Amino acid sequence: MPGSLEPLDLGVQIPYHFRCPISLELMCDPVTVSTGQTYDRASIESWVATGNTTCPVTRAPLTDFTLIPNHTLRRLIQDWCVANRSLGVERIPTPKQPADPALVRSLLTQASSESNATHSRLTALRRLRGLARDSDKNRSVISSLNAREILLQVVFANMDSELSHESLALLVMFPLGESECVSVVSDSDRIAYLSRLLFHSSIDVRINSAALIEIVVAGTRSPELRAQVSNVDEIFEGVIEIMKNPISSYPRALKIGVKALFALCLVKQTRTKAVSAGAAETLIDRLSDFEKCDAERALATIELLCRVPAGCAAFAAHALTVPLLVKIILKISDRATEYAAGALLSLCSESEMSQRDAVAAGVLTQLLLLVQSDCTDRAKRKAQLLLKLLRDSWPEDSIGNSDDFPCSEVVIRFCCS
Repeated sequence: MPGSLEPLDLGVQIPYHFRCPISLELMCDPVTVSTGQTYDRASIESWVATGNTTCPVTRAPLTDFTLIPNHTLRRLIQDWCVANRSLGVERIPTPKQPADPALVRSLLTQASSESNATHSRLTALRRLRGLARDSDKNRSVISSLNAREILLQVVFANMDSELSHESLALLVMFPLGESECVSVVSDSDRIAYLSRLLFHSSIDVRINSAALIEIVVAGTRSPELRAQVSNVDEIFEGVIEIMKNPISSYPRALKIGVKALFALCLVKQTRTKAVSAGAAETLIDRLSDFEKCDAERALATIELLCRVPAGCAAFAAHALTVPLLVKIILKISDRATEYAAGALLSLCSESEMSQRDAVAAGVLTQLLLLVQSDCTDRAKRKAQLLLKLLRDSWPEDSIGNSDDFPCSEVVIRFCCS
């Protein structure tokens, strides 16, 4: 292996000893192991996590897995980055050190002890939240020290207090196990409290409440327990109001809101509650604001709500529903295509007006493209059913003029069969 300089793709030469021996990339957070070798933290942690117990370079056994930050080398790398800034090299940031388990354990004890002053407990919770925000590694350390159980206790033992709100903000940063989810959804007082928080004066408290509702509903297998949550009065109103907040001011609101709404709408018998709360109008009004993953979830929710008569009627009554679904049917992902096609199929099966709107919006072109694409079989089946349903609604010359599609004759024969 060379020991001098090695060229990068951009023509920048990087000192060999600044590269991680594992990834061969410029080290951002160099750490030294027990054998004296230095690696980038992410690379050596991945090496150890996959079960390796030897030093990658020397092959000597690692006597312990302590990673000591190499501050001198990191500063040299940063100086080199600054010196080569004119060549497009960006300075690596000074990494934040992983949370010390002893410190985390002390903070959790401080936060959970009822004998401590409220101010002291709040300070501990805020320090923990800061650590959790810093990295996945820190969240893993915090979670491993029984944090979720402690935080659940603080949230619900101190209802309507700042302690509860601060614990809630930290708790929603972690996934919960099923037993922890059940401990919330099976307790009517806890669900009623979370429902009240959906209307709190603080938007952050409202969003965190919706986040915990989504976590516990999605994490509970029992349909009966999930239905108990969805049946709580005003829970849909609270979640939908969160979704109406401007994304520029509250970027988490729309994401958390649609996740919670989708989880609640998985309970079929309470979907009419979502419709009555204005879910149809809000989903269509905000559809263009969603990022890819959230757009998929929004379309899945629309399809679920279209399966109940009230939902179908509400979406059909919105002038933008069908044009928007037709427009985006192929633009997001295979899943989104499947959900949009399913929603259109439900709407057009129930409403002649929706059929006319779909044809006017150019659904024929979209469906021809869809059945010839590599999308899922379920999406294609829905598209074929929709073609068959709408075959009497096409303008006389619309199919005949579809010469841009090499397989359109096959579709025409299918529609006319």
